[in-house]
Parts: sequence; C-alpha cells; structure tokens
Amino acid sequence: MRKTLSCVVFSMLFIMVFTPLALAAAAPAAAAPAPASGVDYTKAIVIGCSLLAVGIAMGLGTIGTGVGMGNGLSGATNAVGRNPEAQGKILLTMMVGLAMIESLAIYALVIALICLYANPLIKLVGM
Repeated sequence: MRKTLSCVVFSMLFIMVFTPLALAAAAPAAAAPAPASGVDYTKAIVIGCSLLAVGIAMGLGTIGTGVGMGNGLSGATNAVGRNPEAQGKILLTMMVGLAMIESLAIYALVIALICLYANPLIKLVGM
C-alpha cells in the first residue's frame, strides 16, 4: 500500500512539473524575441488542474460506488442466507439499488469528460 501510494504521488508530481514544459510553445527562430515577462503558463496550469480534478473526481466516484456496491451485495447475500424463500424480492431490490449506485459512477465519468473536453476555463484563458 505504501509503495503504491508513493508511486501515485510521484506520478502526480511528475505530471504537474512537466506538463507546463511540454505545453509551452517554443518561439520560432525568425520571429521577434519573446517579451521580457517570459512564458505565459496560464493555459498549462488550467489544463494541469483540469487533469488533476478529473483524476480526483473519477477516483472518489469509483471508490464511493465500489464501497456502496460491496455493502449492498454483502447485505443481500446475508439476507438470502438467513431467508432463502425471499430471494426473488431481495434480488429485485438489490438490482435496483446497484443500478442507482452505478449511476453515480456514470455521473462522475460525465463530469470528468466535461472537464477534459468541454472545459469552460480553457475558453476563458483564450485557448
């Protein structure tokens, strides 16, 4: 667990450090020199923060739904084990509950895709 966590943190730091460098536009050789203020990293910061937000949204969305589904299935199997005659009602209720829980993961995916491909903040910074 500790090794996985350290790999995830290292990967996030690597992405946060090298994304602005990868997205920075190099000035053409024949063009006028860059202004004295340096390179504008606003677009790269917005994209980097968007990627971080997408990762967090998907991570928390799937962790929450995974825990919810595990608890629901555990309760349903315990209920069927105690009362096998009620298996049909328990199965129906469990399936409806799992469908509702799964919709939360789909909502997290939709929000993540909006942040990636239809990000309104990118339009604000002029990209």
